[in-house]
Amino acid sequence: MAAALHFACMIWGAPLFRFLGAGEPIARMAEKGHWYANFIAFAIGTLLAVWAAYALSGAGLLIRLPFVQLVLSAITGIYLLRAVAFPLLKPAFPDNSDTFWLVTSGICFIIGLVHLVGLRQIWHQL
Repeated sequence: MAAALHFACMIWGAPLFRFLGAGEPIARMAEKGHWYANFIAFAIGTLLAVWAAYALSGAGLLIRLPFVQLVLSAITGIYLLRAVAFPLLKPAFPDNSDTFWLVTSGICFIIGLVHLVGLRQIWHQL
């Protein structure tokens, strides 16, 4: 879903960037048709789609992808780290709203926990 929302930003532009709390500079870039806003949305969307594919692969719903145990461990760690590290990241992105940071950190925490539980359940199978 997160990947789809990032890709949707490329279609709906500035209003969706604003709604999702990405920050006014990114929204303004999207309004002006600047390549950077869509590039960032595409890059993050692609990364999240690959991570989803690895999660589905680990769950046995997609073909087995290479290094699934290692990659899922890293993805899990990144989600959990992102969830708790937002106070350190926030100053680097001052235009992102507080709502953005709280919501995305909460989502990352939940996804990280789901990954951790799933990874523990299938660890011996990988």
